[in-house]
Amino acid sequence: MRGLLRIAVSLAGLWLATSAALAQGYPSRPIRVLVPYAPGGLTDTVARHYADQLRKSLGQNVLVENKPGASGIIAIEEMARAKPDGYTIMIGNISTNCLTPVLLAKRMKIDYDRDVQVIARLADAPVFFMATTTNFPPKTFGEFIEYAKKNPEEVRYASAGIGAYQHVNTEILAKRAGGLKLIHIPFKDGGAGILKDVAGGDTHVSWFNVTNPVGMIKAGRVRPLAVAAEARLPAWPDVPTLNEVGFSGFRPSQWSAAFAPAGVPKEIIDKLFSAFAEAAKTPELQAIFEKGGMIAPSDKSPAEAAAWLKNEMETWRRDIADAGIKVEE
Repeated sequence: MRGLLRIAVSLAGLWLATSAALAQGYPSRPIRVLVPYAPGGLTDTVARHYADQLRKSLGQNVLVENKPGASGIIAIEEMARAKPDGYTIMIGNISTNCLTPVLLAKRMKIDYDRDVQVIARLADAPVFFMATTTNFPPKTFGEFIEYAKKNPEEVRYASAGIGAYQHVNTEILAKRAGGLKLIHIPFKDGGAGILKDVAGGDTHVSWFNVTNPVGMIKAGRVRPLAVAAEARLPAWPDVPTLNEVGFSGFRPSQWSAAFAPAGVPKEIIDKLFSAFAEAAKTPELQAIFEKGGMIAPSDKSPAEAAAWLKNEMETWRRDIADAGIKVEE
């Protein structure tokens, strides 16, 4: 027994020494960053801005690879199965790395809680509930609710797929509004495809971060009916908050965060966390965040980010259960 204990202690010491050596020389080659959407959406944009800064601070190329599909599962599983050396990470968001593991766990070939760890939170963005202006009468949030009640199963809403933020939040809204009957139209190509479809009137409503649809709003193709935020946004003073229109409790932001396989050593996770934190403080990213209405969270460590994510997932589990949202496995 003592012999086995000595072997275990020796192996643990060897693992710690190897991990420390890996971290000391990290990174020594390019880093892959998987993004679970096609190019052009908020998560992809956030990933590419951070990648530019990490190239400078880490002294290695940072390659962004788009892996869309299956509500983020394709990217998540590829990242989770990668060698846990810090050279394959992922930048996901509230849909792929919070709602998908809650709603679609049985579709995943990994154990998300066991096989994935969060590195750092990267960006929070307030979210509009928006409507098309093409052949769709409602001009206010109240008018939308009234129209949807009078026209059951005629209003089409767009999302990035089953379990995506837009899908879950719309179903929660429908339940809280007294049981609206809406038609769900999922898209594989993320925000860019959704915005194009809503602007064209093929779908009627969806949720958008406040950065992407500005051009379409100014062109009069879409209109924000409400915003999920704690207060009205200075840039959009005429858009009421969901609290103001009687729908409290909606998440005030759509977030992005960085993730890694669970086996990546703490020393490497700490190094990546520091690199992301320093990137968020650069004038370049600060200017981009300010222009887009985003903020960079101020977690002090990966452990703090992990505690935040745990609470986020538990809160969504309660909201999803309360709304009776289920998906076919």
